Formats: sequence, C-alpha cells, structure tokens
Amino acid sequence: MATLVEEALRAGALGFSTSRTPLHKSKSGELVPGTMVDAEELFEIADAMKRVGHGNFQFSPEHIRVPNEEWVWMRELARRTGRTVSVNLSQTDQSPEVWRSVLKLLTDARNDGIPMVAQVAGRSIGIMYCLHGSVHPLLFHPAYAEVQDLPMEQRLRALAEPQRRSRIINEVPNDGGFFQKIVLDKLDGMWLVDGANIDYEPHRDDSVGGIARRTGANAVELILDQLISNDGHGMIYAPFFNYSYGDLSMTYEAHLHPQTRMGLSDAGAHCGAICDGGMPTFMLTHWTRDRRRGPLLDLEYVIHRQTAQTAELYGLHDRGTVTAGKRADLNIIDYDNLGFDVPRMAFDLPANGRRLVQRGRGYVATFVAGEQTVANDEFTGALPGHLIRGPQKA
Repeated sequence: MATLVEEALRAGALGFSTSRTPLHKSKSGELVPGTMVDAEELFEIADAMKRVGHGNFQFSPEHIRVPNEEWVWMRELARRTGRTVSVNLSQTDQSPEVWRSVLKLLTDARNDGIPMVAQVAGRSIGIMYCLHGSVHPLLFHPAYAEVQDLPMEQRLRALAEPQRRSRIINEVPNDGGFFQKIVLDKLDGMWLVDGANIDYEPHRDDSVGGIARRTGANAVELILDQLISNDGHGMIYAPFFNYSYGDLSMTYEAHLHPQTRMGLSDAGAHCGAICDGGMPTFMLTHWTRDRRRGPLLDLEYVIHRQTAQTAELYGLHDRGTVTAGKRADLNIIDYDNLGFDVPRMAFDLPANGRRLVQRGRGYVATFVAGEQTVANDEFTGALPGHLIRGPQKA
C-alpha cells in the first residue's frame, strides 16, 4: 500500500484517506477493507507521503466516541512526517458532545505545533427520501415491497389503493435492525419538504412526529402521502449528523474554530439519497443572510472558508484568492437573489442512472481559468477545466 500511495502521489494525487467508521460496509455486512488497519501500516503509508513531500492524510473516526487511541498515532504521524492530518468531525445523536472533545484535542495539537485540522460540513449531513431515490421510510413495509418494482406510474396507482394504504399504515415493517433504528424510529428527525422550499434548520415541532402529535394524524400516513405527491417526487428531509440539538448551533461553533476547515459535502457520493451539491450556495445564503435561529457568519469569512482555506489545505496555491497571476476562477453573484431550488431526482447518468440535483440561482457569471462557464444561472457549454495533478505553485 505504501508503494501504491507513493506512486499515486507522484502521479498527482493530493492525499490519502482511511477510516474507522462502522457505517462503511459491504452488502454482506462486512467492514470495508482497511477499516481496522493497524497503526504500523498507516505509518508506512505516511512515510511514503513524507518522501514525496506533499499530500494530506485524511482520517474518518467513529464519531460516537472520543478517538483517544487513534489520536496518539495521528498526532505522532503528523509530527513525524509534517503532513497535515485532517479528521472528519460530525455530531451523532448517540454521543452529541464528542465533537467538543475533538476540538479540544485539535487546540492542543495546534499549541504543540502539530499540523492537524478537522473537516466539518456546512449543515446537517442528511438523507433526501423519495420514491425515486435509493432509500425511503416505506422500503421494508411488506405492502410496499409487493409493488416496489413496478414502473413509477403503476406503483403510484397501487399505493393509492385504499386497501394497500391501510396495510402500509398499520403493518409492522420487516426490518427491525439498522433500518428500524436510523429511519423508522426517528419520526422527530424527518421533515416534509414543501414543494417550493426546503428548510435546512427546521424546528422539531414541524417534524413528522411533531405534526402527528399536534394534529393527531398517523405518522406513516403523513409519510406515505408525502412520498406519493408530485408524481413520486415528494421529498422528506432527514438529518443524520450535526442536528442533535435540534438546530445548527453545533455547526456554527465548529466553523468558528481555527482548526476546522469546510468539507464533507457528498456532492457525488450516495447520489440517490444525498444532495450536497448545493452546499456552497447554502453557505452563502443561510449562514450570512437568511438564518433566523441563531447568529450569522460574516460573508467574507464564509467566502474565505470555501476558497483560500480549501486551496491552501490541498496545496493549490495557484487559486483561492483574487491575486494577480493566479487562476481567474471567479463567481459574479447577485447576492440579494442568491438561492437554490428543492432537490430533485434526475436520470441523466449512464444507463439512465439517477442522481439528486439542486439548481442554484443568482449566479450572474462563473469564470474558470478566465473562460465563462455560467451566464445567468445557465451553463455556457464551455469546459475549460482539467485534471489537477499534485500541488500547484502560485
């Protein structure tokens, strides 16, 4: 592995990542290879990074406990190699205060001159449930399973049948394990998405569970009606991480910490369930202009987080600031009208593969290396971008 990492870095890779998270498993339930690799092998890989002279070492911990055991070797790895160790930082409902302990460890590392940072998301890391997606709350209901392979139009007709509706609403799902725990038992962690708007910092009282308690409605019926709305495109938002307090106060605090960096948006992974491609627009709108449930962040700071800080972290010194001689990667934004649409499912990947997309509004122009790629929210067709190989000089 060390040889392969060294070859990859010399060919232009920007880093190496490893994980301890129990969430990444094969279809048979086994942890993906490398999850429990020992520190000795990781030091061999890090030494390869030191020989090359660039690259970040990315680590994803469990999140449900303070990574004290791993922190010992991560600190030593960063100290010995001089390579920045970047840690994923998220809040879980099982252990909602662990993130604070990790920030304290990062502060200690900074004070000791050890290059370590944490990557934090711009909001909750969550799932968009819909019938066209890869996961939704009805998936393990027997009455739904009977029709799930039908074409969508036929499936919607079947789900509207009174007898089937009654079965779905009253039956017990087949799965009582992981799916039950993270989906079916979290009615207070699901929000019905309005047809035109999505609120990424919603109140608990407005959740599916909150509506059911307030109105006496059946929660499963609320879910069913939402999912079959809009020709099967009805959405339900379910934050999984960073929402244990019922707001985004954790995210706000984490973004103010000097040892954190903007990251962790799934803009391409899990594309049938997660839609984070709109994260940059969300950062500019919610955190600097629209937030009503807590303090805002300065616009200049949020721009810096998504440009210069990110470029510096990965050694891309030819971009990130508006400076003579650097790449002309620029957005001209109509800030007052900046916004985004509700995510929707598109089927434009090879073999009609699906992906959630979210259009932004308010982008007057986007330039990549000086060539205009967006004009008034529409792509111009220009494709001046190219593969980045390794760190870039200023």
